[in-house]
Amino acid sequence: MLSLIRTARKALSRIATVGALMLAAACVPAGQPSGGGGSPSRSGAVKVALLVPGGSGNASDQVLADSLVNAANLAIADLSGVSIELKVYQTGANPGQAQAMALRAADEGAEIILGPVFAQESNAAGVAMASRGINVLAFSNNPDIAGGNVFVLGPTFDNTARRLAGYAVRTGKTRIMIVHERNTVGDLGKAAIQRGVAAAGGSVVAVSSYEFSQAGIASAAPGIVKTARDTGANAMFLTADTAGALPLLSQLLLENGATPATTRFIGLTRWDVLPQTLGLPGVQGGWFALPDPNLYAQFQSRYQAAFGQPPHPIAGLAYDGIAAIGALARQGRDLSAGALTQSAGFVGVSGIFRLRTDGTNDRGLAVAEIRNNQVVVIDPAPRSFSGAGL
Repeated sequence: MLSLIRTARKALSRIATVGALMLAAACVPAGQPSGGGGSPSRSGAVKVALLVPGGSGNASDQVLADSLVNAANLAIADLSGVSIELKVYQTGANPGQAQAMALRAADEGAEIILGPVFAQESNAAGVAMASRGINVLAFSNNPDIAGGNVFVLGPTFDNTARRLAGYAVRTGKTRIMIVHERNTVGDLGKAAIQRGVAAAGGSVVAVSSYEFSQAGIASAAPGIVKTARDTGANAMFLTADTAGALPLLSQLLLENGATPATTRFIGLTRWDVLPQTLGLPGVQGGWFALPDPNLYAQFQSRYQAAFGQPPHPIAGLAYDGIAAIGALARQGRDLSAGALTQSAGFVGVSGIFRLRTDGTNDRGLAVAEIRNNQVVVIDPAPRSFSGAGL
């Protein structure tokens, strides 16, 4: 969940990015094959500092820290023609310690910071590194900390909204209603959907909201369905997630007469995170976006074989960061903002991704539909950014 906290730099949230991320450590300029051409590999090892939330005393933070380190080492082992010198620094999931560790890493020769996880930590590290001219590839998905020398690797609402709105409009779902919870996350989701629909050429015909409570959802559901009918909405874009409002909201919308035949449900969040969600009557026929499932399954299998346990859901972000750094080094390029934001992007553990000049990212996502309690990909993830429409 995303909760914003005001700091001197920007509004932040202590959110770890959730959702799968990416394999195969190659990045190539547009039109160039991955195996040849380009500048020669740089000489000497690239010095990378990996900031992880170990040492906080919280067992879940330590599990995450260990998984990120494992994924980074797996990526390093997969690189060819490039040497990475990785040093791990424990932040204790604390912004002050993250800043101190970033400064220590810079003093010890780090050329780039990979991590930290939480947004406040990432912001603190970014501030500390700005005067050093060192970029930070944070594992956060909070766009509020992005910009300047801070790039977020986690999937963002805007990326997901653009992908789903683009697919919806292309398939005739041009009249879109937004339904969101009345809280910070819901407001951010609503804004992202509005931008996505506008970029896709569709129309937001209505916006409805509900109090984020069982009683609030029950009270709002009949009016939401009535508004959809009155406005002729043929798609309903929901910000609700599987751990929050989605189970009850989808069921009540269905009971009040909203069905895929009249109004297609579209989810801004991953609807497959909790397996039991796939069996809910209200989500059948619903659409959501996810990273390339086949590629991510390969990463999970390789990680399991190497370390004897499955990766943490965001461990792939560490692999992605190393993949991008290694690809640039193999091309003989530096780790400047200009190099990191090359338009061709990179390939990670679940597909293509690229860093944007505003510090956010684009990820190549698939569109899936829930059919008979199963996830069915109805529009595959793109394999390049050329014409991807992201």
